[in-house]
Amino acid sequence: MSQGSQLIQDNFRSHRLPHIWCPGCGHGVIMRGVAQAIENLKLDKTKVCVVSGIGCSSRATGYMNFNTLHTTHGRALAFATGVKLARPELEVIVITGDGDCTAIGGNHLIHSARRNIDITTIVFNNKIYGMTGGQSSPATPYHEKGTTAPYGTIDPDFDICKLSTGAGATYVARSTAYHVPQLIKYIQTGIAHKGFAMIEAVSGCPTYYGRKNKKGNAVDLMNYYKENAIDIKMADKLPPEKKEDKFFIGEFTREEKPEYVSEYQKIIDNLQKELTDHE
Repeated sequence: MSQGSQLIQDNFRSHRLPHIWCPGCGHGVIMRGVAQAIENLKLDKTKVCVVSGIGCSSRATGYMNFNTLHTTHGRALAFATGVKLARPELEVIVITGDGDCTAIGGNHLIHSARRNIDITTIVFNNKIYGMTGGQSSPATPYHEKGTTAPYGTIDPDFDICKLSTGAGATYVARSTAYHVPQLIKYIQTGIAHKGFAMIEAVSGCPTYYGRKNKKGNAVDLMNYYKENAIDIKMADKLPPEKKEDKFFIGEFTREEKPEYVSEYQKIIDNLQKELTDHE
């Protein structure tokens, strides 16, 4: 059996495959990256819980053979918080989309980051609502089109990494469906990190985003990521004209702070000690 076949056998519900994502969608590449990161870390599969909300990306929990929750729209992080508090020994991973996470789920995102709870969140960012018909999302670039913005959106788009860092996330990184080894490395680091980890995975959507914005086919989108992504380490070394119309990938934030579940356990331990001392 090949290495790829073994990865599928060990980490996916093979009877649910093939997946239903459109041809050329980057989500399958990213989902495989998540599985590869878990495999590389040699995690106990019975102690991994993958949680998703609603949207194209959130179909992943139906295919992945771990403890999985496919929850309501925007609420993946709320469910994941409950799982982590109830079962802190689990590795809790959230798979979500740009709309699911930053629109209806935006409040859960900022408070999960603020709490620094030990959850790894991977945003499959295809810059549009794909499953429901191509509506613009908070990540749709300024002046680009969706079914709800046929003449171009005038809403400035979120920088998900800056948003997460500003809210308090202690590990924040971005990669793409083209830069797969880097993506896997960041997901591994995020899972191993003690605290809230956000990995933005830029994904191609040729069916809606690409077609509506004349970005070409799936190969064109991959080539765009290849040619226009700049490692954040180069940000201060390049002149402004070299950075124009480009976007940054890499690790943006990596720091250690008290983790929410551990701090919560300290309160419980202190209360139990006080009760014991009074007996």
